[in-house]
Amino acid sequence: MNKKTPVEKTVLQDQIPSDKSVKNQKRKTRDRTPARNTRMDVNRSILFAASEVYPFVKTGGLADVACYLPMALHDLGFDIRIVLPAYRCVLDQVKKTRNATGFQVPETRDRTKLLQTTLPGSDIIVYLVDAPDLYDRPGDPYQGPDRMDWPDNAGRFAFFGQMIRQISLNKAGLNWAPDVLHCNDWHTGLAPALLAQDAGRPAILFAIHTLSYQGLFPRQTFTSLDLPSGLWTPEAMEFYGNMSFIKGGLVYADKLVTVSPRYAKEITTPEFGYGLEGLLQHRSDRLTGILNGVDYRFWDPRHDPLIERHYWLDNLGAKKINKKSLQQELGLRENGKVILLACIGRLIDQKGIDLMLAGLTGLLQNENIQLAVLGTGNAGYEQSLRTAAGNFAGQMAVRIEYNESLAHRMIAGADILLMPSRFEPCGLTQLYSLRYGTVPVVCATGGLADTVVDATDTSMQNHTATGFQFVNASRDHLLAAVNRAVTLFTASKDRWRSLMRSGMKQDFCWARSAEQYRIAYMDASDVRTAGNHADFALKKGKNGGKNQ
Repeated sequence: MNKKTPVEKTVLQDQIPSDKSVKNQKRKTRDRTPARNTRMDVNRSILFAASEVYPFVKTGGLADVACYLPMALHDLGFDIRIVLPAYRCVLDQVKKTRNATGFQVPETRDRTKLLQTTLPGSDIIVYLVDAPDLYDRPGDPYQGPDRMDWPDNAGRFAFFGQMIRQISLNKAGLNWAPDVLHCNDWHTGLAPALLAQDAGRPAILFAIHTLSYQGLFPRQTFTSLDLPSGLWTPEAMEFYGNMSFIKGGLVYADKLVTVSPRYAKEITTPEFGYGLEGLLQHRSDRLTGILNGVDYRFWDPRHDPLIERHYWLDNLGAKKINKKSLQQELGLRENGKVILLACIGRLIDQKGIDLMLAGLTGLLQNENIQLAVLGTGNAGYEQSLRTAAGNFAGQMAVRIEYNESLAHRMIAGADILLMPSRFEPCGLTQLYSLRYGTVPVVCATGGLADTVVDATDTSMQNHTATGFQFVNASRDHLLAAVNRAVTLFTASKDRWRSLMRSGMKQDFCWARSAEQYRIAYMDASDVRTAGNHADFALKKGKNGGKNQ
């Protein structure tokens, strides 16, 4: 490929279509000068690498973080840019973008380009890695329409990592390079490993959104990718005879962040560490937990354009209108006095869907309880939920789909949110539900434990309670927590409204999280400057490799 290929410019038709929650709410440019801090003055530019970004593409909470956190960092004054694979679903939107610009990328495979657009609702630059043979296909970022992982995922995300490296070293024809590279989850884990020996590399922060997906592939895949042989060691990316993409980030990043303080502690234990707890214990001095946040421009019942009726602390009665509207939409019996529970998210083991299914009969034998479920995931769970909804017609509704608008209406219309997750690094839905006065019932793990205050006698008396927790992930403990909530709902309207108000007053804005990331970037830069970014002399038995 000609290294001097000129920049291509393509003028396309419209703005990227986005959810109504984004439309017409573009951020105004603010004073972009960061607060004076001698460590931070040199760290103004950030490359934010993620495998999914809302509203372009979303399968889980990572996409929300990859949208709203960059916006908050942008407001702090950073030149933050996002890089994302150009999946077919993304290109279908970008074709309607005005003034998209494509760059031929030097020293890359044929037909690879970087397309440039902006994040809807902002002027943040987004680079799309356009390699049609890798990303232009049906399905979601990780699976085909048959819900099976793409067999070439290792190659797809290895190439993404290589492109992240190219941009980070100012070798992508952009005339721009970041001071800090912010990588997210295993899909970007190869980039820190590839950059480790580059003298001109940026500081690197690696964010762990979940350890349950590690990007594990066999030795022959590692060989086929033609990666540096030095990466195949227990001290690098080898993991019990497999290649682990996520280890590339965990070992070679200057700073590690996960999405809640409690999860940062949990992943250093065998129960939550998935075999990587030794490595994370070894690097615990580089590990910080920062809660995810909420962009209240888009998630607030006072002005949410997707709900039936706006409401707030001074007119909580209007929430009932949303409840009635939701019951009508989902085919539930219209009754304002019943207790409407909602469960929204991926239908997988992690989310405790089996616990909810096991408890359905005990839950819905009370005719004053209704249940609405929204999500996709395990085919067996989907079918079981459909069957249950048929058995409890008018009392239970199931929507097997991803539907952002319906999620807003369910959170606004429900009385209680169920989140029985076995583990939850942070969780966003409970944060949304708190703002809408929809009381969360959660398993006390990870970010759920950090963000929901259990309704004990003491916390109710001092008005700090915001929901209900149960400690053990079991059907009986879930039902006991729901029964506590139902009892309070039924027994005391005033106490229930007090609980709602306490939750609505909580502030989990992204600005707070962004300020903590500013400090984390400083930490990463300090480590980079000191030149000891990776602990290559990991002790055997502490590295999460085959010698453990």
